[in-house]
Amino acid sequence: MGDTNLTLHPDNHKKGNKISKKKYDIIRASILTCLEAQPMMSYTDMANCVRESLQDKFDGSINWYVEVVKLDLEAKHIIKRISETRPQLYKLTS
Repeated sequence: MGDTNLTLHPDNHKKGNKISKKKYDIIRASILTCLEAQPMMSYTDMANCVRESLQDKFDGSINWYVEVVKLDLEAKHIIKRISETRPQLYKLTS
């Protein structure tokens, strides 16, 4: 089936998801590019940014992949959720 990636979840008690490494890399790069362009984003803005950048170039539910990869990036401390904001915002850790 090709290379897969087992994602992590910031809540260590929850399981990650096994997804295609190629799709993981595409979504990850797009999320990071979006957060570099706009240092703080809501989940909705992030998903919209990724969807716009990958329009007609990605096969699958972009929203689902954004959520799974976002959680993995949070668990790896690459992005951070600012929980005291409403809506919650996300930013690169450094």
